[in-house]
Amino acid sequence: MSDEPEALAEGTLISHLLELRSRLLKAFIAVLICFLPCAYYSNKLFDFLSTPLVAKLPPGQKLIATTVTATFTAPLKLSLVAGLMIAMPYVLYQIWAFVAPGLYRKEKRFAVPLLVSAILLFYLGVVFAYFIVFPFVFRFFVATTPHNVEMMADITNYLKFALTLFLAFGVAFETPVAVVLLVLTNLVPLEKMRKARAYVLIIVFVIAAILTPPDVMSQTSMAVPMYLLYEGGLLFAAILNKQRQALAAPEQASPGQTPS
Repeated sequence: MSDEPEALAEGTLISHLLELRSRLLKAFIAVLICFLPCAYYSNKLFDFLSTPLVAKLPPGQKLIATTVTATFTAPLKLSLVAGLMIAMPYVLYQIWAFVAPGLYRKEKRFAVPLLVSAILLFYLGVVFAYFIVFPFVFRFFVATTPHNVEMMADITNYLKFALTLFLAFGVAFETPVAVVLLVLTNLVPLEKMRKARAYVLIIVFVIAAILTPPDVMSQTSMAVPMYLLYEGGLLFAAILNKQRQALAAPEQASPGQTPS
């Protein structure tokens, strides 16, 4: 291999702006293409989203719409979010294609797995919230409803609640990526993060208490996976750290040095 420093791609401000416009346009078209079929099946999408709550309501009860336009706007907003989530890998690829020419080969080697992991972990957080957390949360809310009160959930408020939990769990599941980035960028040493386990455990429960409804089950269902993901991040950070040190070792040796 050549010992010459790696050259990065250069360009004028105009060329970068044109490239950015092209990437954003492609990302927008991808979101639009994914949005159109979601909009066509918007009511079915909303039925799917509301299933965990409706399943816990007393027999015969359904969600309600308190405004005339809510029956149209709520499913349409859900369709837009669904289209964005479906197109997200392609959107992030366009962002990566714009940023990648300014990165060194070593940076790309670590950035690509982290980017793919971040996407998959976010989707995993959304799936976990829908199939695991929602049943616990809605069972709790329905069970705690006073006898003289009839629970009538508005579709707009339910959509906001569901999307908030999706975002919260999606971001929470990014914990391993955050840990790996902190270690690989040398912002926080790995040993210090290992010694901070007790503090991290307290912090994740505080975060869970803020982001989730006020019941023990939903808070625990977020805090426990977050802490386990933190431990997983430490493990992957240690592995990647060793790989980085192994790759850096030959470069630190002098050009004329030969193995004994």
